[in-house]
Amino acid sequence: MRIVFFGTPVFAVPTLMALLHSEEVIAAVTQPDRRKGRDRLPSPSPVKALALQNQCTVLQPSTLGDPLFLETLTDLTPEIIIVVAYGKILPPRILNLPPHGCINVHASLLPKYRGAAPVHWAIINGDKVTGITTMYMDEGLDTGDILLQEETAIKGGETAEMLGKRLAELGASLLMKTLQGLQEGSVMRSQQAGTPTYAPVLKKEDGLIRWSKPAVGISNMVRGMYPWPCAYCYLDHERIKITKARASAGSGIPGKIEKAGEEFIVGTGDGFLTIIELQPEGKRLMSAEEFLRGRHIREGTFFDAP
Repeated sequence: MRIVFFGTPVFAVPTLMALLHSEEVIAAVTQPDRRKGRDRLPSPSPVKALALQNQCTVLQPSTLGDPLFLETLTDLTPEIIIVVAYGKILPPRILNLPPHGCINVHASLLPKYRGAAPVHWAIINGDKVTGITTMYMDEGLDTGDILLQEETAIKGGETAEMLGKRLAELGASLLMKTLQGLQEGSVMRSQQAGTPTYAPVLKKEDGLIRWSKPAVGISNMVRGMYPWPCAYCYLDHERIKITKARASAGSGIPGKIEKAGEEFIVGTGDGFLTIIELQPEGKRLMSAEEFLRGRHIREGTFFDAP
């Protein structure tokens, strides 16, 4: 089938790669280049980079309502559209264009975690299981009929980055099973069942640690926020990112530094948080032990209140 692929971040790359190796991908639609780095030079999305490496046509509309883009997309006569983390909701004109519909690869077991950040919120909320859903797209936010689902356990200590890589590979595999099943007639669509939950896009301020929360919840937050926006706190008015931490049982005072020697332990609303790795503002990533060696932090000191 003639496929047009919509996707942007690295999460979408394994699926595009699988399609390029086995299907007729006539174009890849991705977000416009973003300026990155100190020099603020335009940088292509991971999907664009892979498409160009494989001599695949790339389209980068600033808006999906752009008349020239819609004319070009229509002229391509796609039989099916595949969407993986494109970053924008497709309008009805695009949804209704391909005769075999638009299929989305979503990183949750729908209807749980509809929205932009399902991988992050699954970890932040302490879930033990997540997965991938392939679904027909409609005009709603991840509300279309389900085709296939596959679940996977969330491993202890797994960050959003680590889980995202696993789910990206799982998503590519499940999409290929979905396409094959549709061609064979062995995959049927079904309506979503159950109470939906949502995974809104994360903002930088969402990473602020509130020490009154339980240590387990803060530890999950650290994992789920990595590598962006990153959990952070303030110590003597200095912003510090916490990139690796461990929760343990105990009774401490929220925000109080209980140990600042061989270990860096902070009291929370329930239990203790051992900080393992962090990054002071404007400095490199370092171990907690290395951080403490360069500071004169006394036990009993408090992190700044939010």
